[in-house]
Amino acid sequence: MYAQLDSRQLDATFSALSDATRRSILVRLARGAATVNELTESFSISQPAISRHLKVLEKAGLIRRSRDAQRRPARVRTEPIRDAAMWIERYGELWERTYRRLDVLLADELKRRTQP
Repeated sequence: MYAQLDSRQLDATFSALSDATRRSILVRLARGAATVNELTESFSISQPAISRHLKVLEKAGLIRRSRDAQRRPARVRTEPIRDAAMWIERYGELWERTYRRLDVLLADELKRRTQP
C-alpha cells in the first residue's frame, strides 16, 4: 500500500515542523525562493535567527539552497513533506476503520437494548 518511509527522515521532518517560525518560513518559501535577507524582511526576528531556522530546515531536507552569484536562495523540497503527509494519512485511514467498526458495534448494542 505505502512504500516504506525512512524513520530518520520522518523524525527530522516532524522535528523541523514543530516550530511555528519554521512552518511560516516554509509557507513563505512555497510562494517562491527567497534569500535570508528577503526572509528577514518578512519576519520580526533577526537575520542570524532566520539563518539558524534555515539550517534546521535544510538539515531536515525540507529546503535546498543554491548559489546564484552572491545570493543563496532557499527553495522548498516537497518530498519530505509528502512523505510525512503519507505517514499521517496511513494512520488517519487506520483510525477511520476503527471508528467504523465501533459505529457498527454501538449500533448493534443500541438495537439490542431497545428491542423488547
